[in-house]
Amino acid sequence: MHRLTNRHILLGITGGIAAYKSAELTRLLKKAGADVRVVMTPAATEFITPLTLQALSGHPVHLQLLDPEAEAGMGHIELARWADRILIAPASADFIARFAAGMGNDLLSTLCLATQAPVCLAPAMNQAMWKDPQTQANVSKLDAQGIKIWGPDAGEQACGDTGPGRMLEPTDLAERLAAEFEHLALSGRSVFITAGPTREPLDPVRFISNHSSGKMGYALAQAAVDAGARVKLISGPVNLEPPERVELVQVETAEQMLAASLDGLAECDLFIGAAAVADYRPVAIAEHKIKKGHEEIMELRLVKNPDIIATVAAQPQHPFTVGFAAETRDLLHYARDKLLRKQLDLVIANDVSAPGIGFNSNDNQVTLVSATTDQTLPQTSKRLLARQLIEHLADYLNHAEPTPSDEKATG
Repeated sequence: MHRLTNRHILLGITGGIAAYKSAELTRLLKKAGADVRVVMTPAATEFITPLTLQALSGHPVHLQLLDPEAEAGMGHIELARWADRILIAPASADFIARFAAGMGNDLLSTLCLATQAPVCLAPAMNQAMWKDPQTQANVSKLDAQGIKIWGPDAGEQACGDTGPGRMLEPTDLAERLAAEFEHLALSGRSVFITAGPTREPLDPVRFISNHSSGKMGYALAQAAVDAGARVKLISGPVNLEPPERVELVQVETAEQMLAASLDGLAECDLFIGAAAVADYRPVAIAEHKIKKGHEEIMELRLVKNPDIIATVAAQPQHPFTVGFAAETRDLLHYARDKLLRKQLDLVIANDVSAPGIGFNSNDNQVTLVSATTDQTLPQTSKRLLARQLIEHLADYLNHAEPTPSDEKATG
């Protein structure tokens, strides 16, 4: 069930007595870590109140096709884009018929037409309605289109009949949803990522920093979320919108970043130090703005900052620890030295002096340096590179060296 962590699940509820089970299903999905939004047809509200589902999901229940409170009033488009999976439970014979016919005459049927997310149906109806040739034809048509049909179960029904038509139990449906994300490389894993620069204050208005934009770290955070991980993003000052579904911890100084990195580290599986941490900070911070004097030379006394990545790697129960090495020369030499000296599991090295890659750029090219191999990944956008890196890191995390394909492998 941990594979549901951070997943966007849209639960559709149609009219039927089995709608009472949808409350327990919502609770189970939330307990497993999913973000659940509920859409109800008008008939569904006759069996269970929207207020019940709102209390259990933590979000207002969606009822209207054109929602005046939604962005541009197009609630169905927003929800269709938001969902990772759509589960209709219960799915009545009426809804199945309208869905098979391609109709969009209410919010739920319309967003099923508008979404690119996989749709799953959990049928629930009287046994005679389920056996009816029209219903079976509709179900077969949807199945042929790739719609997943989960159930129904057989047994005693609320009307007194016995036979197929009972909605699967909430625990079964939750487990099937979790299995939908089984292929994700970091399902259920906890990932900490540091990103951006740190700022070491000289006085209330000045600081020591660097040119890191944070783009690589933020791209890695998004890729890790997409791979099913729970992500804690520890960010220095950047001008970037944080990815959805991450725990964002904003810091300024190296000492603050270290404290945030160690907080909860025992639960972390993978630590990626993508931040450009200032190596030194001023011995003392002036209480007021430092005024320009007559001296031609101003001297600053600096003290070494804590080494965040080395401190993480030195913990008794440390996570798989990955560092970045941004160099301007002798890339592999310095990367391997960093790997050994700080006892890291992997170093991602990049040459920030090369044109078009590195600080403040949208592209990057890196070499993965482990204890046994050096593997260079081709230059690409930081977003696409982040996905590749997360796939490789998941392989390393599972004690398997990634298999080179078209990439250049040396060493």
